[in-house]
Order: sequence, then structure tokens, then C-alpha cells
Amino acid sequence: MLKKEPWMRQSSNKLTLILCYRLPVIALCTFIFWQSSYPGIISEPLFPYDDKVIHFVIYALLAALTARNLTAEKPFWSLTKIKICAILFACLFGLSDEFHQAFVPSRYASAYDFFADCAGSIAGCFFYLNFLSRKDES
Repeated sequence: MLKKEPWMRQSSNKLTLILCYRLPVIALCTFIFWQSSYPGIISEPLFPYDDKVIHFVIYALLAALTARNLTAEKPFWSLTKIKICAILFACLFGLSDEFHQAFVPSRYASAYDFFADCAGSIAGCFFYLNFLSRKDES
């Protein structure tokens, strides 16, 4: 069996990081942008404020995936720095999404949607770092 050179192991590890940790973040950001590029569907809500719940859940997932990515790619960073970066990234992406929707026909920017995005970002990041990442360590 051939021995892998150190540079081959390093590039293999980098590819694994990109595919397993960074790609899910990029895919979710792409999905959010794609979904918000279409005119809104006018339908009866399933329950009051269902759109806010959807915003909360999607951005919680985005922040959790971002925290997961940062934890893997920057293992020397403190948890505080990871939390700040993950939450800030998800909130700013939510803000850019609301700005983007202001230019899509029959869509509009909403401060309440942005607040739901930020609340979801905070909850998702804290949930991942306090509960899910501990399972990864064991």
C-alpha cells in the first residue's frame, strides 16, 4: 500500500472540511436566496405567524451549520468568537435577504422577518454549541 505524502493528507482533510462543513452552509444560503427570488405565494397561513416560525427555523439551522463549520475549520477559536461570528453571519445574511426581497415583485422587506431571523440565529447557534457539539466530542 502506498504511503500518502503529508501534502496529500492535508489536501484530503481540506476537501473533507469543505464538503462536510462548508458546503452545507453554502447550500442553505443558496436555497434561501433562490426561494426569496420568486414572488410570494399568496395562501392562507397554516397558523398565525407561520412565516415567522419558518424564518426562525431556517436561520436557526443556518447559524447552527455556520457554528459547526467554524468549529471544524477554526478549532483554535474560542466558543465566544464562534458564537459571535456565526450569529453575526446569519443575521447579516437575513438582513441581505430582506433587502433582496424588497426588489422582488409581490415581496417586501419586513423588520419582523428580520427579527425572527436574528432570534433563530441566536437560538440555533446556542443550541448547536451547547447540546449538539458536545455529542460530537464524545
